[in-house]
Amino acid sequence: MTMNTSITNGQRKQIVQFGTNAVEKILDKLGLDKAGAQRVIEHGDEFARVIREASMTSLKDLSVTDKYKDEEVNSSYTYTKEYKGPKPINDQIEAIAEIFGLDQSHALEFAKNLPELPVGAEGWFAIPSNIGLQKLFPQITDPAERYCSGVQLVHTKIASSRSFYNHREGQITPAQLRVHTRTAQALDLIAENQPGDILIVAGQLGMRHRGRSVRRAREVFVSNEFGLGSLAVGSIVLTHPERLVRWEELEMDCSGDEFSSGADGSFSRAPVFFFNVGGVGFGAYGVVLAYDDDGSASGFVPQ
Repeated sequence: MTMNTSITNGQRKQIVQFGTNAVEKILDKLGLDKAGAQRVIEHGDEFARVIREASMTSLKDLSVTDKYKDEEVNSSYTYTKEYKGPKPINDQIEAIAEIFGLDQSHALEFAKNLPELPVGAEGWFAIPSNIGLQKLFPQITDPAERYCSGVQLVHTKIASSRSFYNHREGQITPAQLRVHTRTAQALDLIAENQPGDILIVAGQLGMRHRGRSVRRAREVFVSNEFGLGSLAVGSIVLTHPERLVRWEELEMDCSGDEFSSGADGSFSRAPVFFFNVGGVGFGAYGVVLAYDDDGSASGFVPQ
């Protein structure tokens, strides 16, 4: 994963020049007279707004790869009315610390001076860090096994607070569940500035990629975006239970994880959290499948 793939000055100049050339050609073709041109100038703010909106739409469409584009469906699913967005980050930190018995001091200190929220993120979310997992499972030395134990613990915590059904019971093992490489690298980058039990991560909970298959969502991630995994999404479900309260809502694909049903090395699925039959459910769908009621949750590395 490469996080430093920002647009170059040369690329910026070329794109700006395309826009300038386009406006000049339109002016030549339209043949505005002096009075008409003056009226446009007098409405310069409105003209600029229209140009910005058209440019934004065009740049978004043209900059996204077509790979797996057929794995998208129209979606009108949204978050529940009870979910009002991320809770105050200090409240989340304190909740994660209490739920898992972790130290909150480093996270609270970092929260005093948060960086600018990355474009595309809905807000900040608190989740256990790798350091926190090491504290919770000091006897486990293998990171993959430790991660699976962390996910199982999250499931236990959810089940102790509300109705929960794990459709992959007994399958949360290193042979069947692993962190996607992009996500692992992104979380390592974030952790470089947050040396504590709890990480503060910028994220969104599915709306950005609703109607897309998991692999399509991964394909269109911007340079600093990555999928959130089962541990992160499950922790957010614990601090934001109102995000999952009825089946008519948008489910959360955990595109930061990969899942292998047969433990055969073919990680063709991704975990998902949803609400069904009166409670929260956990399962795994094929990464090629696009559902209108699903959306990949993702995080962002501040730039």
